[in-house]
Amino acid sequence: MSGTFSDERVVVIGAGVAGIAAAGALAREGASVVITEVRSREQLGDLGALEALGVEVLAGGHDRSHFDGATLVVTSPGIPPSAKVRRWARERDLPVWGELELGARLVRVPYLAVTGTNGKTTTSGMIAACLRAGGLDAVACGNIGRPFPTAALEQHDVLVVEASSFQLADQESLHPRVSVLLNLAPDHLDWHGSFDAYVEAKRRIYARQTSPGDVHVGDRDDDGAARVSAEAPCRVVWFRSDDPGPDEVGYRDGTLLAMVNGSEELGRIDGERAGYRADAAAAAAAALAFGVTAPAVRDGLAGFAPEHHRGETVAEADGVRFVDNSKATNVHAAIAAIDGVNDAVLIAGGRSKGQDLSPLATRAGRLAAVVVLGESADALAGVFDGLAVVLRAGSIEGATETAFELAPRPGVVLLAPACASWDQFHDYRERGERFAIAARSIARGVRLDG
Repeated sequence: MSGTFSDERVVVIGAGVAGIAAAGALAREGASVVITEVRSREQLGDLGALEALGVEVLAGGHDRSHFDGATLVVTSPGIPPSAKVRRWARERDLPVWGELELGARLVRVPYLAVTGTNGKTTTSGMIAACLRAGGLDAVACGNIGRPFPTAALEQHDVLVVEASSFQLADQESLHPRVSVLLNLAPDHLDWHGSFDAYVEAKRRIYARQTSPGDVHVGDRDDDGAARVSAEAPCRVVWFRSDDPGPDEVGYRDGTLLAMVNGSEELGRIDGERAGYRADAAAAAAAALAFGVTAPAVRDGLAGFAPEHHRGETVAEADGVRFVDNSKATNVHAAIAAIDGVNDAVLIAGGRSKGQDLSPLATRAGRLAAVVVLGESADALAGVFDGLAVVLRAGSIEGATETAFELAPRPGVVLLAPACASWDQFHDYRERGERFAIAARSIARGVRLDG
């Protein structure tokens, strides 16, 4: 772990949240830093604090000259390996790091790392809550919102790092005390190029876990993820949906039970929280493996409130519940969301990211109808053709109203798009918020123009 970058001239690609955080951390560690950004200077807003650290912002488009004199490149996670700007760095034989690599080089405290196709943010938050209940100053960071390099330079006892496949693909040094692989399903294939490349990125979460005391947490119920977790070079602790065996956390008669350090009951995860049962089991396994006591885990899980857009009920009208799972941006997450409700009308669609949408057909029998929208509307209509009532909508507002009209009484309108939001929205949050606004308008007897 290097404590200084005073001899480095670093080019940071992208002035988003991750890029700005990386530039600030590098400047504070003594590096000479340049940010290269496609957007204009006016579009970037106030970067005065960054420029006060000596960071030079080159906005308005990437250029080969931006790499003149560079010794290191740090890239934002959304920039794919095939991007021209990354090719320029490779042509100069410059090392290219991502957010996780930089954070791993800066961090001075132990940390846990969580990855998987779905559930990363909820599980990371649950783990941090358990650690805090155990008396530790713990924060969740990484893909969860607070960048890893920023948290690495703060004063905390322990970090919980949420790691996306994009971030894992650009790192070599990540060495968590405890790593977690929640599940595996095809996602982001347009970025990685293949499912094999996506899986290989996920494997990197445990690649350096060869020290005594290192632990990997795996999902016993997900065959693909279980095979990958079984190859971890350290002790493996498992979580599952049913009765746990030794070194496992699972459920017996609805009660979370740990068999990691003896036998401990960790409480019930039920009601609206039932959709987080797998996340809670994974978080408990990770926290216990880190050394937190069972009572602290029980308290942490009991007091945890999930992030928005992950299965929350946002309104009710005429016996119909509106459930916002806008974060279900892939097929695996959408199927899990469908499995958590009954008598539902599904709202789905968006940018498919190269996924195979056909597995959604296996849940057609659970649905009263499907409303499709966005770029993948035709593909989704084809998936459910002959299996469910399918209607199209031109907007999320129109989809919400149509789904409400189709929903049984009592019933559910479920936003679980199975796709990314970028075709019609800034991100999944905007999509979920507009759905919630439309749902609450219906509950007040007001209809929005679609």
